[in-house]
Amino acid sequence: MQFSQLMSLFGAAALVAATNTVTFVSTDQTDRTIYFTPNAGYPEVAPVEVPAGQSIKSEVPQSWIGNWYSVSVGADNIPGMLGEVAFQGWNDLTYFDVSAIVTPGDHDGVHEMWPAQGHTPTSGCAEFPCNNAYYLWDDVQTKTTPETDLICTLGTGASPLNAGEEVPAVKRDFMKANSRHQSDKLRYPPFFSWDSFRLSPPPKGAKRNSGWVGFFHLEDMKD
Repeated sequence: MQFSQLMSLFGAAALVAATNTVTFVSTDQTDRTIYFTPNAGYPEVAPVEVPAGQSIKSEVPQSWIGNWYSVSVGADNIPGMLGEVAFQGWNDLTYFDVSAIVTPGDHDGVHEMWPAQGHTPTSGCAEFPCNNAYYLWDDVQTKTTPETDLICTLGTGASPLNAGEEVPAVKRDFMKANSRHQSDKLRYPPFFSWDSFRLSPPPKGAKRNSGWVGFFHLEDMKD
């Protein structure tokens, strides 16, 4: 998945230790098993069984990048709707989304994700389809939070979330662009909303500082 590839550019750079958790909340009467798929080079996470109507908390390693999917009891083990996450990512934030890119027709597994304490922003749908999940690779749907504890709902029952005010999402292109050539003094707001920026060669005659490779300019990437 492109999400994992982009997150891996900065996920391993986190220095501050934290305990990461995902609490899987069953909203119906179906038993399920959660299967985790780490990005290349990241540790495996053991599958988690989530009984019908119950909540199970799973610990995830420091700076882990990857995804998970749900398999209902008796069903074949085939990836469906994905929960994607990068813990301790750029600026020490948690990046997450619900992705329908692999199996958009899976409406029985992963549904919504949100931070456990703040309850916002959310990703995913109480009922699919909706405009709050990844369907195309360049959708503006990746959400960020400083929290390291996430909730992920499973199944077709009523969502337990009373959603608060939403925060802007970011494009995956933004995270790719910000992963290189970034000064330690360069910091953006937690929910950076520019579509993209690029490095350009300096104008003719301009002086270059040691190690400087160009000048920043903003580029409008709106459709």
